[in-house]
Amino acid sequence: MKATRTIQWSPFSQKHKNYIKKGLECKMSVAEGAIRSGKTTDNCIIAAAALEVSPDRLHLATGSTVANAKLNIGDCNGFGLEYLFRGRCKWTKFKDNDALQIYTKTGTKVVIFAGGGKADSYKKILGNSYGIWIATEINEHYDSDDSRTSFIKVAFGRQAAAKAPKVLWDMNPSDPNAKIYRDYIEPYKLQYIGGYNYELFTMKDNLSIPPERQLEIESQYIIGSIWYRRDILGQRCIATGLVYDYLANHLDEFKVGDDYLKGKNYFIECGLDFGGDRSATTMVASAIIGGFEELVIVDSEIIRERIDTVQLQHRFENFIQRVYKEHRKVPIVNCDSAESVLIHTLNNYAKMNNMQCRIAPALKCPIIERIRMENRLIAEKRFKIIASGKNIDMMDAFLNATWEVDKVDTRLDVVSFYNPVDLLDAFEYSFEKYILKFARG
Repeated sequence: MKATRTIQWSPFSQKHKNYIKKGLECKMSVAEGAIRSGKTTDNCIIAAAALEVSPDRLHLATGSTVANAKLNIGDCNGFGLEYLFRGRCKWTKFKDNDALQIYTKTGTKVVIFAGGGKADSYKKILGNSYGIWIATEINEHYDSDDSRTSFIKVAFGRQAAAKAPKVLWDMNPSDPNAKIYRDYIEPYKLQYIGGYNYELFTMKDNLSIPPERQLEIESQYIIGSIWYRRDILGQRCIATGLVYDYLANHLDEFKVGDDYLKGKNYFIECGLDFGGDRSATTMVASAIIGGFEELVIVDSEIIRERIDTVQLQHRFENFIQRVYKEHRKVPIVNCDSAESVLIHTLNNYAKMNNMQCRIAPALKCPIIERIRMENRLIAEKRFKIIASGKNIDMMDAFLNATWEVDKVDTRLDVVSFYNPVDLLDAFEYSFEKYILKFARG
């Protein structure tokens, strides 16, 4: 009876269908998203199809613990490998590891289940070569810069001799500055050879959960809160140690439309933070209303790649033209004063091309003073951000800025093209010289 029992599938959304189809062709697939979005089920389906034809005998299934791996990948609420191969598999031991032995049309396969959450977890997967590696909650796996002890790096290394390697990861959204994004998920989008498949899912993509049940689940959260954005919307965000805690949990209160400045008396100031080999170049334009009554972010841009001076000049010119066309006001551009040569170069370029701006070095007052003023303006509801597509990264910067652990009044600054602090620096250059005036405004 067990051998003939079938799985009662619900319909799959088009997004899930596309992810599974592409995952069958690609060597690496990453499913990120909200709770109950169906991401682990997709990877189990892809893994099952690959196991059926894989020329490799040994394969790997991991979670933060062995129990987590068996629950999420082996069982998966009745959609895991144990059920996909019902009647053709059995739980067993392989060299002291829990394993699922599967009988496929290309021979017997062994999927070893292991936990990857501890510093010494790598020891359990040494000595074998694995074809498929399916991992749930990959952000909970231990990682370090030492390729000998990082579970993630060791697992990749164990696939080196595989005939048909395939990597399948899933995870709930995490801190956007987390190592898993910085070292693997984002860079691999650009450089992973063999095909890279990434998708972000929400609960609405899971057609097995009725709309009324989805509403019940959503009602357990405060709309707009960090946990709502993580668990329901599937957004990457930080849960603790936030610099702008109130803003992060009440973002909608500070969003305004493109017409917010219509009829108001204001001027424009810009900030520019120069990037480097591993950090982004950022530009932010702010509107200062009336007698320093309000501060409004009107435009922003982040350049997440290494650029040369010529590219910088062109990107800068495009940004200034966009701001001037929108507001018909000549801004002062306050540039990171640590880069005097670049400031001089941009100044000459702006003069030669008759650009509608003036360039000056930023004041660069202490960061904590800038943060205190930002949080004061937020508390007094005197801060706003135009909620258009061009400010999505800017909003993310506020939502994800954290204090550095064990340091008083120090904002965490991670050297990365994906670090939001670079945008905040540019924003602060745009208003810092008016801090005293805002205090009296």
